[in-house]
Amino acid sequence: MFPEIRLRRLRQSAGIRKMLDAPLPGPEKFMWPTFVINGEGQREPIDSMPGQSRLSVDQLLIDLEPVVDSGVGSVLLFGLADESQKDFQGTEAYNENGTVQRAIRAVKGKFPDLVVAADACVCAYTEHGHCGPLTDSGNVDNDAALVNLAKIAVSHAGAGADIVAPSSMMDGQVLAIRDGLDEAGLTDTILMSYSTKFASAMYGPFRDAEKSQPGKGDRKGYQASYRDLRTALRESELDEAEGADMLMVKPALFYLDVLAEMRASTDLPIAAYNVSGEYAMLHATADRGWGDLKGMVQESTAALVRAGADLLISYWANQYDELFKD
Repeated sequence: MFPEIRLRRLRQSAGIRKMLDAPLPGPEKFMWPTFVINGEGQREPIDSMPGQSRLSVDQLLIDLEPVVDSGVGSVLLFGLADESQKDFQGTEAYNENGTVQRAIRAVKGKFPDLVVAADACVCAYTEHGHCGPLTDSGNVDNDAALVNLAKIAVSHAGAGADIVAPSSMMDGQVLAIRDGLDEAGLTDTILMSYSTKFASAMYGPFRDAEKSQPGKGDRKGYQASYRDLRTALRESELDEAEGADMLMVKPALFYLDVLAEMRASTDLPIAAYNVSGEYAMLHATADRGWGDLKGMVQESTAALVRAGADLLISYWANQYDELFKD
């Protein structure tokens, strides 16, 4: 007890603190989520997400150069469809020559060692903005959605994606996709499930970026309720049983308790998706002079690793050298 025990001894100098602290996550722990659009020479800055843009494939390759050079190990691709390409089913999502499929081939061609993941969903490809075809009553037809999700995943893996990542939160989606991949002979493809994905208020900037806001209703009928922890955790348990290789918590910063509970209950790798609203929140705070951006970013990402994340899906990834190196 005090005065014999003085904990300040262990933090009295920068050298001692550096010796005893856990390291900040390295760039290899980050996956950069980015948005791919049609055309060439296209770059559309996203106002609600400073430092992020919608990029055509050629521009994506340009922007990936410094990201890869910084040591960031992976990228997560989201595609956007032109309005003329959208339909009731979202069939453009599994077009073998679609934007994401072309982006996968281009990225793997230029950066063969970069791990490429692709989001499997149809919300940016449907006329109605939901994550599957709708029934006559306006609800998402779960089992019909599974057919489309398997087609999307197979098209992404066939184009060369290392990881397919279904985000639709349909019951049985992992099993359907795993079966589809196996039938196509794509047995080595990693399946990273958005396994505990909450119906969150933190997705606003992303939906602006993806132009994927539902035309009517919301997604609370298929995304997990943040007030029902047990059911949310069951989502990940079931996805693991269905054959997921990696699990995910989305959003991240408001859900450190969920992340810690999942870490204690599974040996699978866990990704924490540091979502658009969390990214925009820290930017807005820094822009108003209410906090230091670099300090907030380092502290928040360290918290995700401390809670149990193996992989950080984060928009900070394309700014790693600026934010994490002294």
